[in-house]
Amino acid sequence: MFYVILILLWELVYQLGVEYLKIWKPYTFPSPFDVLKTLYNLIKDNTLGIAILVSLKRIIIGYSVSVIIGVIVGLTIIRFKYLDENISAIILGLQTLPSVCWLPFAILWYGLNESAIIFVIAIGSTFAITLSIMSGLKNVNPLYIRAAKTMGASGFDIYRYVTIPASLPSVIAGLKQGWSFAWRALMAGEMLFATKGLGQILMMGRDLADISQVMSIMIVIIIIGLAVDKLIFGRIEFKIRQRWGLDKV
Repeated sequence: MFYVILILLWELVYQLGVEYLKIWKPYTFPSPFDVLKTLYNLIKDNTLGIAILVSLKRIIIGYSVSVIIGVIVGLTIIRFKYLDENISAIILGLQTLPSVCWLPFAILWYGLNESAIIFVIAIGSTFAITLSIMSGLKNVNPLYIRAAKTMGASGFDIYRYVTIPASLPSVIAGLKQGWSFAWRALMAGEMLFATKGLGQILMMGRDLADISQVMSIMIVIIIIGLAVDKLIFGRIEFKIRQRWGLDKV
């Protein structure tokens, strides 16, 4: 019901601003029904389905690479104090760079192909995941480690059974953030030179001054992001919080 009211309010704003008061032009502010019609046409001719599959393939590969690299780098930096003191600031600085800054490197190193887009996705989310691993491990309650040592645990066993499990809530939050960075990087890459994908349809809408197509793709991106958060990250986060007594069973 809430979303129905939201759509009706959107239509009301459109009618007042475009049809009656003439504040906006029709090609700058779309009607919700025009957006739904465009979305239906994209689904009908299978353009949207193909674009979603292509984009999901790219982001799954790029995000998987970033998770592997981010976890390895984060664990390595935490393991060695010298690296933590000297590289942490660099990682933080690189994480603040917008993904679009890496596009020139991607084009020069890989050319205009799939590898360039995957590189941008991976580099766009790796540093966020690395920082989440570092933050999660650093913020583990020292009492857990002391208790484990009094029970005879040492070395790798402390990491395996205490430190890593205790850091999982922060790590999952970092993985969610990395996923959002990966989406932004994907759109940046596809909007620049992809032949298929959601970003390419978005750019086509811009080039044709079709604001309804632009808005429809934005809605699809939001829906996919919410679906991934609820079905994957949300469930994992709930189980972890439940295990650590942070949620009621």
